[in-house]
Amino acid sequence: MHMKTNYISILAASFGLLVMCQVVHAESQLLDEITVRGQKEAPKEESLSIREVRESPARDMGEALKQVEGISCVHKGAIANDIVLRGFQKDNINVLVDGVRLHGACPSRMDPPSFHYDFAEIEQVKIIKGPYDLSNPGGLGGMIDAQTKKPGKGPGGDVNLSYGDWHSINGSATASYGADAFDGLLGYAYKYSDVPKSGNGKLLTEIYPVTSPNRYKTNAVDSKAYEINTGWGKFAINPTENSRSEISYTYQDADHVLYPYLKMDADYDKTHRLNWTYRIQKISPLLQDLKLQVYWDSVDHLMDDRFRFTSQTSPRFYSMSTDAKTQVYGAKLNATLAVGPGTLKTGIDYYNRNWDALNRRAMYFAYRDLAMIPDVSIDNLGMFGEYEMPLGSMLTLKGGLRGDLTWAEANKTNTLVTAGTSRDFADVSANLQLTYTPIKGLDIFTGVARGTRTPDQQELYLDVPTPGVPSAASNYWHGNKDLKSSVNHQVDIGAKFSNDRFYVNTSVFYSDLQDYINFYQIPLSFEKSYQNIHASMWGAELGSQVSLDFDLFIRGSLSYVEARNESADRPLSEIPPLRGSVSVRYDNGTFFFEAMENLAREQDQVDSNLNETKTPGWATTDIKSGLNYQGVSIIIGINNLFDKQYVSHLSYARDPFQSGVKVPENGRNVYFSMGYKF
Repeated sequence: MHMKTNYISILAASFGLLVMCQVVHAESQLLDEITVRGQKEAPKEESLSIREVRESPARDMGEALKQVEGISCVHKGAIANDIVLRGFQKDNINVLVDGVRLHGACPSRMDPPSFHYDFAEIEQVKIIKGPYDLSNPGGLGGMIDAQTKKPGKGPGGDVNLSYGDWHSINGSATASYGADAFDGLLGYAYKYSDVPKSGNGKLLTEIYPVTSPNRYKTNAVDSKAYEINTGWGKFAINPTENSRSEISYTYQDADHVLYPYLKMDADYDKTHRLNWTYRIQKISPLLQDLKLQVYWDSVDHLMDDRFRFTSQTSPRFYSMSTDAKTQVYGAKLNATLAVGPGTLKTGIDYYNRNWDALNRRAMYFAYRDLAMIPDVSIDNLGMFGEYEMPLGSMLTLKGGLRGDLTWAEANKTNTLVTAGTSRDFADVSANLQLTYTPIKGLDIFTGVARGTRTPDQQELYLDVPTPGVPSAASNYWHGNKDLKSSVNHQVDIGAKFSNDRFYVNTSVFYSDLQDYINFYQIPLSFEKSYQNIHASMWGAELGSQVSLDFDLFIRGSLSYVEARNESADRPLSEIPPLRGSVSVRYDNGTFFFEAMENLAREQDQVDSNLNETKTPGWATTDIKSGLNYQGVSIIIGINNLFDKQYVSHLSYARDPFQSGVKVPENGRNVYFSMGYKF
């Protein structure tokens, strides 16, 4: 209680200090954001600005995106939260950076795509809910595209530093220069944290019983949770006033990342991202925009159990290790044409995704190598066309079609497949959208869509046998080489209204999922695999923001998803519960203070086949205050003010590398950040 009083006293003193620092009244950024979200975003789209990220103690983009209605995350530990959009996760959603396809290397998704970029690189995150993005293959449930910063005219830059409980450090610096003929940008970010504590005062690494072989060794329980260095650069030239060539490169090195959620931890993750674009605009009255993009990225990931008691008696410093690598390269050519009364967007794209994971385990006093993911390459060639046209002054019709040819081939042999095993897929996606604007500021949206995505390498060819001599009969986690592509037939209805001081966006969706790829326990065995099933999902979201007198803002959100395995007549696993938030904020553009309540209902819709259990509901309180003046920002806040002990429903895994326990959310976290932008 004494510690809690100290925290509140610190915040109150900071509040008073910031009030005294006020010298001018500036227009609030929140009014601008209401305008952007109300007038410049389609009803099915959402966004998250870097301002919202900087005001939170989020350690990665997955955690930051929880602020958006309809988005949750899988909590594995101190970092590397995996994004869940309307109940869709993993490869069922596209997570991109500037349109670049990016994948993690770990079969247990220690390193989801959103882990492999720092939000100091990012200006805004664009979110499309539902299978309405035809410019990229996949995206069965939606698309998330992180858009990186662009240099402005003249010299510019920013420096940011934040510090919080558990010695959490997040520092970054960027510098840029822009002229008419060229511009460039350089950036660096550093992240570090010790292991967080949950509301009961225990470290997240102390969640295991003393009898569990998966518990952390004494010298690892209170070690660092992660350390990450990221550097990036961007350079562009403008050969003419309507053309631009831009190249960017990012390198990230993550070290010693702990995952209480799983049986192993990451020794390192090394990521390279390279992207080049060339764009010409206003070429002719017909051809308005032409863009060529070529990209490459790779991830090298090593994980083992060296910090767990399972490695205590092993001949080496680990009993189990996986060396996983993935790389993606691809190209896109997109064009925008003025055709008839509307606009036609069309393009052709290709990518190659390779994934190789070598698992090594101690078996009968020897270490045996296994092609866990047998060096599988997936090639995808696709084309799309999308036409948008007005139907009078109040109606807009938009529709499109996409076709994809996909080839998957295993280049190594394991107990499931032999080298040279391959599969071919041919998929068609399409959508039709109608937007009705009866009065200024009100958009009513309805859409029907067909989205598809092919099985990934893990779902097709994964092989994790039981200890001992590998054999087909001993597999207890394996792929299914006969899987079909998943198809989502979805209907959306939504409405958005905004004026100078008010914004509300609400939507309802229903998805009929044919051949949905589902993880399941094979009856009467210890084996787990993947199968195509008939499933359904439906849900709704509500987001609103209102500007009141006296510089007050009220914001609220609500989201719900319900999903069923229609083939087995039971709920689907890993579906977030009803969740919402409400906040009150005073913000005059120079100073702000905000209090937020976050709530989640009990999740009792669980998959008994995977021994999924109910998760109790919870409520937490966050408060923060800040100052913004002439490029300087200072923020102090407390998340989980009352040190609530709770777990989110998406807090434990059900694959063979599961830990068997739920990872609680962080306890009270006091954080302080400051930044300067010029």
